[in-house]
Amino acid sequence: MSIPLPSSIAAFFEADNSADAERAAQGFARDAVVRDEGHTHQGQQAILSWLLDAHAKYEYIAEPLHVSEDGTSVTVLARLTGNFPGSPAQLEYLFELADDKINALEIH
Repeated sequence: MSIPLPSSIAAFFEADNSADAERAAQGFARDAVVRDEGHTHQGQQAILSWLLDAHAKYEYIAEPLHVSEDGTSVTVLARLTGNFPGSPAQLEYLFELADDKINALEIH
């Protein structure tokens, strides 16, 4: 099922699900911050490394299930299926957008 997402977030999921970490990282602002699994990754290069490591480790696909928006804050509930214990799992992606770029992402 496809749900309507802001263009920068739709592009992120499309690139991430294609394991195209470079294209996914380009959707982030230059000084963006990602918080995932208790770690913080700041800047496009650190975010690229995080994406590459995550795909190598988990070989996952994320399917957005639900979206809610509040101004520049967008929450996406997604089903992650991959090579990790408990797969599939539902995770919340908390995005902050600025100028059609992802400025922050926190995954729970």
